[in-house]
Amino acid sequence: MIAKRKGHKTQPDGKGRRILLALLSAGLLTAAWPTWGIASLVFIGWVPLLLLEDCIVQGEKGKLFWLSFLTFLVWNVATTWWVWNATPAAIAAWILNALFMTIVFNVFHLTKKKVCNQPWGNFFLIPYWMAFEWLTYLWAAKWPWLNLGNVFSLRPEWIQWYEYTGVAGGTLWVLLVNILIVNTILHFKLRETKHLLINTGVGLLVLFLPILVSKNVYTHYEDQGQDTEVIVVQQNCDPWNEQFDSQFYDQVIQNNIALSLPLVTENTRFVVSSESAIQEGIWLHETEKVQALKTLHDYIQKHPQMAFVIGGTTYEWVPRGMENDFPARQIGDSDRYYYCHNSALLIDTVKMQHRNKSQLTPGVEAIPEWMGFLKNYSITMGIARGTLKTDPEAKVMSFGKHKIGAAICYESAFGEYVSSFCKKGADLIFVITNDGWWGHTPGYRQHFEFSKLRAIENRRCIARSANTGRSGFINQRGDVLQRTHYWEPDAIRATLKANTKVTFYAQHGDYLSRIAMYLTFVLLLTWGAVSLIKWNRADNKPVKKATKKKKK
Repeated sequence: MIAKRKGHKTQPDGKGRRILLALLSAGLLTAAWPTWGIASLVFIGWVPLLLLEDCIVQGEKGKLFWLSFLTFLVWNVATTWWVWNATPAAIAAWILNALFMTIVFNVFHLTKKKVCNQPWGNFFLIPYWMAFEWLTYLWAAKWPWLNLGNVFSLRPEWIQWYEYTGVAGGTLWVLLVNILIVNTILHFKLRETKHLLINTGVGLLVLFLPILVSKNVYTHYEDQGQDTEVIVVQQNCDPWNEQFDSQFYDQVIQNNIALSLPLVTENTRFVVSSESAIQEGIWLHETEKVQALKTLHDYIQKHPQMAFVIGGTTYEWVPRGMENDFPARQIGDSDRYYYCHNSALLIDTVKMQHRNKSQLTPGVEAIPEWMGFLKNYSITMGIARGTLKTDPEAKVMSFGKHKIGAAICYESAFGEYVSSFCKKGADLIFVITNDGWWGHTPGYRQHFEFSKLRAIENRRCIARSANTGRSGFINQRGDVLQRTHYWEPDAIRATLKANTKVTFYAQHGDYLSRIAMYLTFVLLLTWGAVSLIKWNRADNKPVKKATKKKKK
């Protein structure tokens, strides 16, 4: 049993108070999240949960696992409830993500309990949580949507230093401030004046110094690079439309042309349209048979100074001998297999370039191999079957002097991945997406906000085309230059700076997360070593022999 800290008094048992603290953390984190708009609340969002954890680690009765699960489940559902509009699998996503978060928090709790029963033991949470957030980019159930650093997309003037740290720097900032506040409260309760003053001073410095530095950079930063005129199209096609036929396919392409044509000038270099705007399936070995590509090619021939970037579904045959590759799909009962891709296409007067989406949406575009029994069945949105075939790495496309990084939908939530375009020379980033699946919910607004983070991390201007929802332009400081409205067909034009300089973050990626992963291993080893030592001491403790009473 862990001894209580000197001077610590456990509070009376109160189940209602514990539940209230758990819900208070969930409420604060939810209210801080885009697009509720009170980002500063995230600096106290963890305080109730950490105070609850400290009471339990000091001996107060309470089941931390279920209390913390309540916090994380409410936070997940309240911020991403809109996923339900696309798929009933949202329920599994909420529960699993909340469960992962709960496990991480309770591993932190057990480590603190075994290794350091002092306020500074709260800092153990930082490497554990940052390592967990890094894993959300890597494992099969990729879901980085609720990574803490994303919360500041609403306040780009606070986070200009993301060009050095990426979103992981924001997570570190949030956790540091929360823990310093908690430790200040604990030192106050323990009447440790010296530690109280130190924590208060350090806490204020950690909170306000990054903001002051960032605002100075924000004030003086100017977009760098060559002027490039770009048009973004929002064709406003209903993704739930069940009348998909050749007439409908052609109408979507004609809408793109009709919306963009009035804005085209001799300086226009790119027209950007959304993910899956080409509704026809495109076999890569016979692109000349696709009517949509012919129509767009004819359009470009009349305006050879520009290229058209647009999304579509592409197919290719699986090479003989590769039929067991998990993304391979069988055609009926035949012996032929094919791959399906979610692709970005760049069409100019000479050729069509393409790249395939690499970061797939879990459940919608990717099914883990252990769920292979669902490979040929639609489980989401009525259309997705099995797993798409991906490119092994980010691929840039070129036109004239420009190299383009075209992030497809969900990929724009992956900071290090988007930065890999810039490492390969991309001077502009285009985000093409279809957010219409979610309806008029916070989903499409949150997704738009995350593009601001990519702009700051890479110091790249971003042109974002959504099927519907929010399309727009974002500059290198993360400011929105223009944006469209929900469920309105529209086209907008802007002159963006095409920057070729590679930021520190783009060059080194999520190095903070990798450091956190190493520290996590150290903490786990330390926890194991301490537990083993205490177990050995308890096992080798001499047993007092009972003394016989002397007979009178």
